[in-house]
Amino acid sequence: MTRTRIESLLASFPKLIPANTQHTSVETSDVRYVYQPLEDLYILLITNKASNILQDIDTLHLFARVVSDICKNADEREILKHSFELLGAFDEVVSMGYRENVNLMQVRSVLEMESHEEKIQEIIARNKEAEAKEELKRRAKQLEMQRREQQRRVATSGGGGSSYLGGGNSGYSPVSHFDAPEAPAPITRVASTPVVHAPAFKGAGMKLGGKKTKQAELIGALGGNVLASSMASPDVSVPPTPSASSQPSSPGHAQKHDGRGSLPEEQISLSLLRDGGVQSMELKGDMNLQISDAALTHLRIALSAPATDLGEHRLQFKQHPNVAKFIPGQERIVALKDPSRAFPVGQSLAVLKWRYAGTDESNVPLSINCWPSPSNDGTCEVSIEYELENENVTLYDVVISIPLPTGSYPTVSSHTGEWSLDPGSHSLAWSIPHVTVADDTRSGSMIFTIGGDDVSAFFPVQVSFVGQGSLAGVGVASVSKIAGGDDPAFSVDAVVATEEYLVV
Repeated sequence: MTRTRIESLLASFPKLIPANTQHTSVETSDVRYVYQPLEDLYILLITNKASNILQDIDTLHLFARVVSDICKNADEREILKHSFELLGAFDEVVSMGYRENVNLMQVRSVLEMESHEEKIQEIIARNKEAEAKEELKRRAKQLEMQRREQQRRVATSGGGGSSYLGGGNSGYSPVSHFDAPEAPAPITRVASTPVVHAPAFKGAGMKLGGKKTKQAELIGALGGNVLASSMASPDVSVPPTPSASSQPSSPGHAQKHDGRGSLPEEQISLSLLRDGGVQSMELKGDMNLQISDAALTHLRIALSAPATDLGEHRLQFKQHPNVAKFIPGQERIVALKDPSRAFPVGQSLAVLKWRYAGTDESNVPLSINCWPSPSNDGTCEVSIEYELENENVTLYDVVISIPLPTGSYPTVSSHTGEWSLDPGSHSLAWSIPHVTVADDTRSGSMIFTIGGDDVSAFFPVQVSFVGQGSLAGVGVASVSKIAGGDDPAFSVDAVVATEEYLVV
């Protein structure tokens, strides 16, 4: 159809509009005019007389919704201002003279595609910048550790002490002696070895008898989060903890001591059902003991009463073969079977392991509720919320990843924390830096709208975090010498991390 023909048809339309009638279509000998008043203007659809009038009216209504969505007011000035966007939207609705099977939400997604891609690129750029900063921090830590190692070699003559637990048959590798560089002092520490690799978490292990140093200030200068737990004495040093890459991958082997302490850690594997309930839950934990002074090798460690009730599925404990087992109904004590023997010096030993497995929903540390609600216009409103259920832990770097339908991008209407799009997995990453029962971060929510009505596309939801504390409530109440005397000072820092945390 030529331009002259189109202009002629448009010029004839005002003369054909009937007065005092509710009809919104006019026919001539050749064409049919289907129109709709839009304030002071008309939105007009010209078709041949053989077209489907019902489909034409539906198409006209979609055009009117597109105009109302793009333009604030349906006047000539506003139409001319958004003419480019309107032409692009009309082109998505009608192609080669035929109606496309699209709705308003899909047209809006197509028009906003460029801005979404730009947001994704900005997110990728920010992530790269953050990774570069983390790499600089890691290198600075490596240089500082090398400096401390050189000072240690000059200031000390190496670790000493031997024990029947330190042999090759016990399955534990020896580690070198450790002394703080500023003020070398006898140190005893209790820690646990992670079962699998976990995110780096900055804290301190359990130590006895050290003096306060400036190492904690160094961690803060490098951007770390030092998590000092309750101490029995102020004369306690807090060294930086290892990153995940330096942690041992097997619980049966202690890591080499390079001036940093190993970190007590629990690993949780949890699978929640989207409709409520627990499909599976497993919690594993280890406790290590490390002594660097032969005068503190005859020790007994009293565990505190568990602060968490795990129901009928109690914790299952497993001791080192040379460590005495717990006596039922009495205080849990970690000590050697033969009191005349001594713990090894300069070694990190996994003296105790524990495990819990069950499906009791009351033991879930962080509850997740993801609720997609499809609507009639082909979109879906997704409401997701979290709540910290376990009061013994404080969580850091919580990331909740929600998969998204292919080709659709969300419009977030409300949220706590921060959110970003992961283009690799096409998911929405909801990040909460700090979750604790002490303030309003204990719970949070997010609501977003996205194209698509398949609720199963938003599962499984993946959760990751690293926290301070013990989900099982395992802690150290006191450390004392077998022969009596003053109890050595100690500190405890426990960490929990996720091995797998899903909502299916």
